[in-house]
Amino acid sequence: MAAETAVGADGNGTPLLGRAVELARFDTLLDRAAAAVHGPAAGEEFRDDGRSRLVDITGEAGIGKSRLLGEVCARAGRRGMTVLRGRATEYERRVPFQVFADALAHLGPHAPDGFPEAEAVAPLLRGSGTIDRFGLHRSTATLLARLAAPSGLLLALDDLHWADPASLELLDHLVRHPPHAPVVLAVTRRDRQGPESLAAGLTRGVDTGTVVRLALRPLSAGDCAALAGPGLPPAEAAALHAASEGNPFYFLTLLQARRDGTTPESSTPPGLGTLLLDELTLLTPARRGIVEAVAVLGEHATPAMVSQVTGRPASAFADDVHALTRRDLLRSTPQGLLTLRHPVVRTLVHEGTPFLRRAEIHRLAARELARVGASAAERAHHVERSLTAWDPAAVAVLDEAAAQTARTAPASSAHWLDVALRHLPHTPEHAARRRELLLRQARALAACGGLRESRDLLQELIATPRRPSGGPAADEDQNLRVRAVVLCAVVERHLGRSTEAVAVLRRELARDPAPAHVVRLGLELGSAAPLDSGTSYARVRTEVEAALTAARSTGDEAGEAGVLAVAALGEAYEGNMSAAHRLARQAAALVDSLPDNDLTALCEPLARLGWAEAFLEHYPDAERHAERGLAIARRSGQLYVVPHLLLCLSHVRVQTCRIPSALELADRAEDIARGIGSDQLLAFVLASRAAALVAGCPPGDPRPLAVAEEAVAAAGGGVDWWASTAWCIFGWAALMAGDPVRAREAMLQAGGPELQRIQPSMRPLYLEILVTSALLTGMPEEARGWAERARKEAEQLGLPMQRASALRSAAHLPLAQGDTAAAAGLFAEAAAESARCGAVFWEAHSLLLGAPLEAAAGRGRAGTHAWLRGRRLAEAGGSGMLVGLADATRPPGSGPQAPHVSPDRSELAERLAALTARELEIAELVAQGLTSQAIADRLFVSRRTVETHVSRTFRKTGVSSRTALAALMARHRAGGRFGNAPAT
Repeated sequence: MAAETAVGADGNGTPLLGRAVELARFDTLLDRAAAAVHGPAAGEEFRDDGRSRLVDITGEAGIGKSRLLGEVCARAGRRGMTVLRGRATEYERRVPFQVFADALAHLGPHAPDGFPEAEAVAPLLRGSGTIDRFGLHRSTATLLARLAAPSGLLLALDDLHWADPASLELLDHLVRHPPHAPVVLAVTRRDRQGPESLAAGLTRGVDTGTVVRLALRPLSAGDCAALAGPGLPPAEAAALHAASEGNPFYFLTLLQARRDGTTPESSTPPGLGTLLLDELTLLTPARRGIVEAVAVLGEHATPAMVSQVTGRPASAFADDVHALTRRDLLRSTPQGLLTLRHPVVRTLVHEGTPFLRRAEIHRLAARELARVGASAAERAHHVERSLTAWDPAAVAVLDEAAAQTARTAPASSAHWLDVALRHLPHTPEHAARRRELLLRQARALAACGGLRESRDLLQELIATPRRPSGGPAADEDQNLRVRAVVLCAVVERHLGRSTEAVAVLRRELARDPAPAHVVRLGLELGSAAPLDSGTSYARVRTEVEAALTAARSTGDEAGEAGVLAVAALGEAYEGNMSAAHRLARQAAALVDSLPDNDLTALCEPLARLGWAEAFLEHYPDAERHAERGLAIARRSGQLYVVPHLLLCLSHVRVQTCRIPSALELADRAEDIARGIGSDQLLAFVLASRAAALVAGCPPGDPRPLAVAEEAVAAAGGGVDWWASTAWCIFGWAALMAGDPVRAREAMLQAGGPELQRIQPSMRPLYLEILVTSALLTGMPEEARGWAERARKEAEQLGLPMQRASALRSAAHLPLAQGDTAAAAGLFAEAAAESARCGAVFWEAHSLLLGAPLEAAAGRGRAGTHAWLRGRRLAEAGGSGMLVGLADATRPPGSGPQAPHVSPDRSELAERLAALTARELEIAELVAQGLTSQAIADRLFVSRRTVETHVSRTFRKTGVSSRTALAALMARHRAGGRFGNAPAT
């Protein structure tokens, strides 16, 4: 490896050696960012997908990660890029967004001026804010893109193995949603010291191509000799290289000790810690005190703060800092902070500072920050580390800090509540406050992935003995207990334990609670039951009706609306559509009459109402109520409800063919699901995202099936509604990917015996997947049985879109037998039924499947009309799947009306001409409904050979499923009757 020498941007003046390959990789990325801003240089070609790139620099302590990052910052600066550099610190791991705030501190005070979302990123710029953390993530990505606009941006984040949870969550968002801007992110971390979530997120980015990983190796003996300079004899350089194992920081420390004469006479070189501590023993007490203060204060180690806590006179303090800087113990950061020359030095000094001395430094720092008006969140770190006994004022600061960060950094909020609880005396006078703090801590933990810890706290809280009945205190106890029970049930649901959620709610209802509490408990019980594999809605209907009675008896209109909404969803889920229609209308009437403030406690029932209306195919009403619930939930910080509202909207927009919007909503829900840490919720979110991707992606795109596979993996071995939904969508994705065998297996996995686990009110739609899969795998009788079941269940439901699904299932049967006229008629009926309820996606799908069959049956004008409308709906809705289907099934005669659309008849001929004789033969057999094995048996070849030919046929013809190929071949066969079929 060629050596490269450079003076680092961090100013230590040592040469940068042995990193030529890594610097070349960075030069390429920086040049790409510059080209994205200014365009490629003369004679150069620039191609990029517009996404930012993240470089993950890994290695052990002292290997040179920060030195490399400093050189990269210098190179970016020389290119005119904006450079922001921040460092995570070891003893500030609970300070929210610390590393990002450190980086953004490089911005001038007016940099965010004019930025529309400046308030959304306030926690990064000012240390406080009230927006939810997922809105902050999106706004941060927007801010980075804005900062990159003039000349490109390098965001360099050092020592991420020490980053706080809020920063790691934000980084994960940037990995999964890279800004489409000339942004380069560079991070450093120690391989084995960071949290697993950090490594997993970055590894996922490597797999998707958004992250480049650079693992730094030790320097060679030659590089170390060059680092030492010409004055060191070769034999001693080799010995120091061997002792340091090529670690440059250890090598330089050994070298400095040799020059200072502090290396003890020994055959074994001293350890790094010993060498550094020996260096500190040479300091005067005053200077040692300054070094200790800098180590303890961390991000608040301004000269003024260090001078304040050490009590040194100004002139003496300046002299001491100058001397320590000359020794390269202290350095100054661009933000004007004092820092030690390496994190390892800070660790040794911090741990070597007596505990009471550390606590006093933190106490003085907290006092000074309070004096200058810093927020509780900014002071909490120092307050926590200064606590040595019960201190009401200090605990009040922690309480306030927890409240300030509950929405933006719930992990920090939970931590500070834990500190407050540890110092709160276990006495009767503090019992009520302890219970309230425990409930808040449980809620914070549930919001940041600590579901099991949250459940344990809630169970402890529920088990706490209540005060004697009667009086305000007892009423307050019962109210808090019911809140804890309801939250516990929510957490159990997110843990995939709906049975336990139902049990804890029923146990509390058995205690004969007050009517208001009966309403709250009944609401949650009605929400939990349909998700439980062992409890249908019918088994909790009595309790839900009791909650409705309680709400009406107390005049609680909001509670009544909530119970009606939950009941409507329960009945709609079960397929009792008459009752569901009635309940949904009553719920909607009440909800629409109430102001938002009255609905704050009913965000989840609003989600239930939206879903009920979506299942009832009342799409405008579902969208209206879900959007209202979303606005209220965001305002009131009810994070756990937001994914359900987002997914309701996403589902509606898939059905109504607004695919880009559906995908965006599912993406937002995924961010929250990953933050909450619920596998069941994540399975549902990924399944919804996969459904939007199936509809949105063009034929052959691998993403829908990949996301669907992740969804069923998240669902695990569950047999509840979440898992069933994930398997159903996986079946759809597999079918569209041309794998009917996997599709059929997935649907049977989803449904279990007699398909009882598949949602009754959606079963006809999912049965269509089974019908098609059975036909394509050579099981026509099974297909006929599924189609008949779909017909009966759809008629019982009385829902247009479900009837349309049953009609399409029925259409596949005559199509498989070559009766194109009958199939075309059924597809036309399916399109009409879909149009009745506004299910635009399924209307277009039905039209495009039927259009070539109309032509094949001699109804060319009808086929052209159906195809044109289907194509228009597909394009307007952004459905790559339907546009691909339209391209593959374009009937003759559509050219004059739509010259911009392809392929025409001659293009179809070209596509089929590209097939070999064997591929064309196999395509004909696929169109007849034969399975791969049946084709293999007929042609005396292996099944793998058949599947290889099928894959090539898909690629050459531009279709993505056997159904589309069958329609394509039907149109090809019918071309002769219009006089322009290609000769074959």
